[in-house]
Amino acid sequence: MDKFTHETVLLNEAVEGLAVKKNGIYVDATLGGGGHSEEIVKQLDGTGHLYAFDQDERAIAAAEKRLAPFKKNITIIRANFASIKEELNQLGIDKVDGVLFDLGVSSPQFDEADRGFSYRYDAPLDMRMDQRQHLTAWHIVNEWSFSDIQRVISRFGEEKFAKQIARKIEAAREIKPIDSTFELIDIIKDAIPAPARRKGGHPAKRTFQGIRMAVNGELDVMEKALIDSIAMLGKGGRLSVITFHSLEDRLCKRIIKEKSSYPELPRGLPVIPESAEPELKKITTKPIIPTEQEQDENRRSHSAKLRIAEKNQEVSNG
Repeated sequence: MDKFTHETVLLNEAVEGLAVKKNGIYVDATLGGGGHSEEIVKQLDGTGHLYAFDQDERAIAAAEKRLAPFKKNITIIRANFASIKEELNQLGIDKVDGVLFDLGVSSPQFDEADRGFSYRYDAPLDMRMDQRQHLTAWHIVNEWSFSDIQRVISRFGEEKFAKQIARKIEAAREIKPIDSTFELIDIIKDAIPAPARRKGGHPAKRTFQGIRMAVNGELDVMEKALIDSIAMLGKGGRLSVITFHSLEDRLCKRIIKEKSSYPELPRGLPVIPESAEPELKKITTKPIIPTEQEQDENRRSHSAKLRIAEKNQEVSNG
């Protein structure tokens, strides 16, 4: 697939949540098709700048074309967003005015048959967001232990038949390596009872999600990136995070809650000292979800949730 097209979810809401300042320094941690980046950079003047991260070479090539009119205001960095702090520090940036995350796999990655993300196409078991990475879905399915495969499918895929699926994978690979998505799908279907296969969407959906998240280390990477991004926000800076499934949303919610909660203080204090003020304050107490119109127009937006927080005060992180 030569053309990289991606429908940006919660476009206006996520960018509005940043409260963009014309001369601000912003980070799009997930460049993708460039939709959010374009909306941010359009609001900047000659002194404002956007740093955009992506691992995917095709996404970057497409975004560079889309963002060409704004190239003086944008720097694209090919790196995992786990290294936001390190990459920006190397460029002399230690404080930013806002960071936006649009998590999950982009539409083109699902739609490119050769990437192995989708259960709709027969493809090699790959699932790497960064093609420079060594670990693939093939290595997990064929080389990881039964217990590790079960853990991945259960924890990341939230699949209740994880044990049965892991056993079937273990048995199948003793006969021959499991090389393709369709081979894996047949094994998954064989492991799930027929009544369960007939409801809840494609039977391989949760297993594919779990393996994909393990291949790319998504939750660990997300946690580090969120914590580092919060640390880099200047006072009044905004964090805008779009998640697409419950594990991501719970992690985001937990981090924001921890960073926006007061520490335990002695009872009866007449005034809360400024040093005890939490690092963040919540802008959204409940997540923003796509409108019915957006959900009708873009089926991949159905599970999206947006959470926004603001830097209350800068806290020493050692």
